[in-house]
Amino acid sequence: MTSGLFRRSILLTAMLAVFCAFTALPARADHCTDIANQLKEGIDGLKVGITAGNIIYLSHPKAKEMSLGCPNRKYTNELYVKSYSRKPKADFVGFVAGAAAIVFTLPKDELVRGVSGCLSRMGFFRGDDVSIRYRRLDMNCTRTRQDAAIAISRGIDQ
Repeated sequence: MTSGLFRRSILLTAMLAVFCAFTALPARADHCTDIANQLKEGIDGLKVGITAGNIIYLSHPKAKEMSLGCPNRKYTNELYVKSYSRKPKADFVGFVAGAAAIVFTLPKDELVRGVSGCLSRMGFFRGDDVSIRYRRLDMNCTRTRQDAAIAISRGIDQ
């Protein structure tokens, strides 16, 4: 009789342990949507759009295209912003640096230096596709005849 009660208590303990293990798992999508909501609260005029796969699409009047890449096997987060002009103005650089400061939790004034450095390196000698590394961030700047874009990411090992 006591062995039946003992088995039930072990079974109940095991079921409770499994339940606790599943409720304590972190949710990756929630972390990414939290960052998108922080961007929305921190930048005036920013709107959070749809989520497709691991990408949250954002919109702002200063950006032609904007997206936030959620963590995957290659990077922790990625911020992609495309400008309306081939040579972006200082307000666009400040906007991108402010968004990157929220996503990667770095000071905005240092990110202004990194973003402007990446965008200014594109030209006749270095070409229209420039990659730099700044403050453990990978920055890739590209431009076409009509617009310029920057993708800022941090690798998994960083």
